[in-house]
Amino acid sequence: GYRITSQEISAAHCYNPCLNEWSQLASMNQKRSNFKLLAVNGKLYAIGGQSLSNVECYNPENDWWNFVASMPNPLAEFSACECKGKIYVIGGYTTRDRNMNILQYCPTSDSWTNFELCDVHVRKQQMLSVEETIYLVGGCIHELGPNQKSSQSEDVLTVQSYNIATKEWLYLKENTSKSGLNLTCTLHNDGVYILSRDITLSTSLEHRVFLKYNIFTDSWESLRRFPAFGQNMLICSMYLPDVREV
Repeated sequence: GYRITSQEISAAHCYNPCLNEWSQLASMNQKRSNFKLLAVNGKLYAIGGQSLSNVECYNPENDWWNFVASMPNPLAEFSACECKGKIYVIGGYTTRDRNMNILQYCPTSDSWTNFELCDVHVRKQQMLSVEETIYLVGGCIHELGPNQKSSQSEDVLTVQSYNIATKEWLYLKENTSKSGLNLTCTLHNDGVYILSRDITLSTSLEHRVFLKYNIFTDSWESLRRFPAFGQNMLICSMYLPDVREV
């Protein structure tokens, strides 16, 4: 992340919800910002950062970070998620061009491969997975077909799905009145819960709307208005133990 002075940092902390305590962990070897942090098979992976290609793995058993295989190229404005024990990276930019490759990282072999090419360029999207399906939520989409200029893009809250087994893309229902940029989302039970904003309020980046996208019915639901406004907010889903069973 960043400090107030805009300096990148490498610090890591852990929160224990049962004890309501924060503890400091070993710092990463690389200071980084705008990176992706994913949990895979009991370990954490810090992927890239602002125009970085290196990747670090954190083992909670020994409280230690070590470098693993780097991505083929440094990337900016990309997204990533875990799916069936592997890491997938989609979208963003290399130092020279758009990243059109779906990158796959295998922790077992510690290697990256170009899994498939994308037909559409996307950046700043959010990604999450259910079983063998990756969901891409929001972002800025560039249609690169013969009838579309490469500079054209739309700020629309879209949901796309990609099946890693069949390699099939599906373009799911859009929400044309909500922004696909500067959103945050999380998966909980049967839906993707999203904090977004109305595109009619172009002067404000504050999160103002709380939505649910149902992954089984391909439908949208407006939930209770979010009580607080803010920027650069995050949303997460957490299952807490029943204290009565402890």
